Amino acid sequence: MLECRAISKTYRIEGREVAALRDFDLHLPAGSLTVLVGPSGCGKTTALRLLAGLEQPTAGAIVRSGGKPLGVGYVFQEPRLMPWLSVARNVGFALEGRAPKPDITARVAEILDVMGLGDFADARPDQLSGGMASRAGLARALVTRPELLLLDEPFAALDAMTRRRLQAELVAVWQRLRPTIVFVTHDIEEAALLADSVCLMERGVIAERYANRVPRPRDPTDLAIVELRRAIIAGFEAGESRKSNT
Repeated sequence: MLECRAISKTYRIEGREVAALRDFDLHLPAGSLTVLVGPSGCGKTTALRLLAGLEQPTAGAIVRSGGKPLGVGYVFQEPRLMPWLSVARNVGFALEGRAPKPDITARVAEILDVMGLGDFADARPDQLSGGMASRAGLARALVTRPELLLLDEPFAALDAMTRRRLQAELVAVWQRLRPTIVFVTHDIEEAALLADSVCLMERGVIAERYANRVPRPRDPTDLAIVELRRAIIAGFEAGESRKSNT
């Protein structure tokens, strides 16, 4: 569905060129779930911004299937809900001006039910728990029925149990709606549990790729998941060693 071909992205900071991405190649089959992992500053968020069309590459090309623009949903690290609006109006805001009001009402109700928020449609963001606010942020991205869903560490601030529950809910929603997902995380276990493919980034490039064919639902104690985590950690440590030697 989407392919990054030899993408480079540089920024000019205090008079010098800083490379955020270098010869970045990424192939995203339709309906796939790809996870980007790597240390801070390795280019993960820059890659998401380019995929979203929020920035343009310095070199290389992003090729879309059929050459058509894609519908894109973007979920940030924080839910970024507007505190003066109800949950339903926060979610429906993404559709304002793009659909008739009755259609918006119906689609918002549908996605709130999918995300387990149907009983909280009239609640304000400050009345939600952290996990519920994250669900609302995800619902706002999904209500537009995007072909490409980009998530930038959406569960990073949550406690372990809430995080695990939302991981399972994300997979369930993905299996039902089948957007193509690119998910950024620092959590290697999260990557192993979610991904079809894990891409380990290092200084603006994809240093390693790991296919994940473990059937869902996945158990973090499954030997195949444990081995995948070990392989990713080994790749990360090798990258850190290379960095310290340069």
